Amino acid sequence: MNPSWHIRTGRLHLSPVGWGDLAELERLKGDPATYAQMLGGVRSPGQVAEELAADTQYWAARGVGMWVVRPVADGLALGLTGIHDRPDGRSPALRFAFTPASRGHGVGREAAGAALRFAHDAGLGRVFAVAKDSNIASRTILGAIGMRTCDAFLRRGEMVTVYESVRAAPPAGPGRHGMVVPGAAWDWGRRDGGQ
Repeated sequence: MNPSWHIRTGRLHLSPVGWGDLAELERLKGDPATYAQMLGGVRSPGQVAEELAADTQYWAARGVGMWVVRPVADGLALGLTGIHDRPDGRSPALRFAFTPASRGHGVGREAAGAALRFAHDAGLGRVFAVAKDSNIASRTILGAIGMRTCDAFLRRGEMVTVYESVRAAPPAGPGRHGMVVPGAAWDWGRRDGGQ
């Protein structure tokens, strides 16, 4: 994977998903406490492998995708965040899922915010996210990272809110904050003061 696709915040390291992450992805995506809220719910090992193949192809084609989120201090995966396409056409879309132990500490906001900034800096002018109205934690994260509601729909009897983040055209000229520098590692924690 391209080294410039890695993100480092004050507390977290986000690395693009790869085949070396398969066992951790099976653990995360197979855990109902971590993944039950995601579209499609908990995944079998076979589904995880299929999604990983698609995720690596997505990175190769678009230069953005899903990241495994780990603390800088050690390598234990706390969850996932990143960009993917939704089957309903609300794409590209931000998604995230974190272990129960990592919740309530700002990890989701820090990781999802870094992924959203990366996506915009990679050229995605509009990014969507979708959350069930009952999923207050995810809706709080989406609001905290600056996403705004733009639509809602009913899915299997439950209201779902659609969020969007629209990035204005960047100012012309070099030196703007957050500029993409090919080959550079991202360190949002240093730029933004960390969490």
